[in-house]
Amino acid sequence: MDDNRFAELLGNAAISVWGDMPRDIQEALFETAMRGRDDLRHQLAKLLHDRHPRTQHPPRPV
Repeated sequence: MDDNRFAELLGNAAISVWGDMPRDIQEALFETAMRGRDDLRHQLAKLLHDRHPRTQHPPRPV
């Protein structure tokens, strides 16, 4: 197996348990995954929120 296959397996696992993760872990993974990919942010957020409705957090206080 190559690195891309492991990354795919780990990504699929993260998506499947996303709703069970603490918010800070979700945000760290999301921000790491989206670094330099601003064009995909909305699409990934929508996918995660559609699969795990409880992850629809209100905005963080500033």
